[in-house]
Amino acid sequence: MNCYDRLHTRGLKLPQVPTPIGNFTHCTREGNLLFLSGQGPLDESGSLMTGKVGATVSADEAYRHAQMVGLNLLAVLHNELGDLRRVKQVVKLLGMVNAAPDFTEHPRVINGCSDLFVDVFGDAGRHSRSAVGVGSLPGNITVEIEAIVAIQD
Repeated sequence: MNCYDRLHTRGLKLPQVPTPIGNFTHCTREGNLLFLSGQGPLDESGSLMTGKVGATVSADEAYRHAQMVGLNLLAVLHNELGDLRRVKQVVKLLGMVNAAPDFTEHPRVINGCSDLFVDVFGDAGRHSRSAVGVGSLPGNITVEIEAIVAIQD
């Protein structure tokens, strides 16, 4: 079963790649590495998921938001590569959680994206990762995640 079949089996489809909100690109290639800019959680209608995790948003909700971010990152990859089967290895994720000061479950939240990548790519989806809490994120989004991905030509 390939990565597209795995997405379909889970009832997931890739969203449209959003327009960058600043003077940057969603993806930069250097050799066989792709550096993906941070993405936020967009629902099926394109609305941003906002709030402070641990205050107005639960860890379980934020886990689902991180999964949405993972889908957005996959959409960027598909847009850049034309075929997700060219992904050799998800190398590294940096996950940022817009968290209340006493919130401590950042890794659990970012697992929403990590679990998706492992489900979609198998062992090639296993990666190094940092999960941190921050005082705020653009547009008050709950989660932002960036990625480094190795590809094959």
